[in-house]
Amino acid sequence: MRIFYVASDEEIKKGETTDIYFLRTMEILKAKGKDKVNVVAEVTSQTRLPENWSWAVLCGVEEVLKLFEGYHVNVYSLPEGTIFRPKDFEGIRLPVMFIEGPYGEFCFLETPLLGFICQASGIATKAARIRKIAWDRLLISFGIRRIHPAIAPMVDRAIYIAGFDGVSCVLGAKVIGKEPMGTMPHALIIVFEDQVEAWKAFDEVIDKKVPRIALIDTYFDEKIEAVKAAEALGKRLFGVRLDTPSSRRGNFIEIVKEVYWELFVRGYENVKIIVSGGISEENIKPLMEAGVYGFGVGSSISAAPIIDFALDIVEVEGKPAAKRGKLGGKKQVWRCWKCMIDKVLPFNMEKPKCPNCGGDMEGLLKPAVLNGKIISQLPSPEEIRQYVLKQLEKVSL
Repeated sequence: MRIFYVASDEEIKKGETTDIYFLRTMEILKAKGKDKVNVVAEVTSQTRLPENWSWAVLCGVEEVLKLFEGYHVNVYSLPEGTIFRPKDFEGIRLPVMFIEGPYGEFCFLETPLLGFICQASGIATKAARIRKIAWDRLLISFGIRRIHPAIAPMVDRAIYIAGFDGVSCVLGAKVIGKEPMGTMPHALIIVFEDQVEAWKAFDEVIDKKVPRIALIDTYFDEKIEAVKAAEALGKRLFGVRLDTPSSRRGNFIEIVKEVYWELFVRGYENVKIIVSGGISEENIKPLMEAGVYGFGVGSSISAAPIIDFALDIVEVEGKPAAKRGKLGGKKQVWRCWKCMIDKVLPFNMEKPKCPNCGGDMEGLLKPAVLNGKIISQLPSPEEIRQYVLKQLEKVSL
């Protein structure tokens, strides 16, 4: 009996989370002897990204490769974490991945394939945009309480590889190979009925490697609680966190400035200020200017809009074939890493020179699964994160 309404690994691999018309398609193809027809099907995004984003981060590739493992197909993909635009510099729709093989072998996997990358890429893109803004500040993912718990590890992995420093989820942290980050909720302070006693208890009980960050907005004015925390813990206090509800927040930037000043004039200038609650692309920069050291970001990334990918056949038995609005034929994506310019060409054409600087270009669609076997090395979350950060240095919002 199913306890939670989530699909198992086996159910996903078998295509039990697919749309019914794919199973009916398989039935028809098999009955008419067409199930062995070889095709190339490419994945592209809608040409207009959510919220007028100019680029997106491809995420979920590792799960796609594991989805196709064991099926008699080949999968070529951009590396996970690649920042891409929907079209190349000439306006040609850019494929992020393609699958080649008998269509009857993999058509029923289209639904989970898209599910793996649509949501993860949207979350990774939102997280990367926030990292671009808050470039040198601490960023922690606090968003798992706003999503179904079954996908918490996926969400936190996507956020981390897009540039965040850490995650609060225990299992999410395990997936990325890091310690979970976070200290105390308001509930701890309320149970003690005294914020100072709660902060001291945390300091006495919790492992010393965990930074002492006091939550300072439970009962009193934030600057008063900040001073109380500094006086209670002294040099052991790493930082204070403000999570003031919107009904009490007022001008949050001014509140942060007040806290910073009151700590500063009392000699606690090394105490960091961390804020959470309602943090988004729009309010991070002014908070940084007010002196905020780090951010706990929740709903704005865990509820990020999806990237609307689609899978379309572009070649049948070696011949170009595509529906209206799509371009036929297997393709390669060439990139100049100096200019971040992409050029889409038929797959077997020679490597071009960069149309902007004349430099070398690299083919980004690389073989990842050949005849059902994963052949590409699966990079660690940290390796993907560094790859994303290097690209973020070269793109603008």
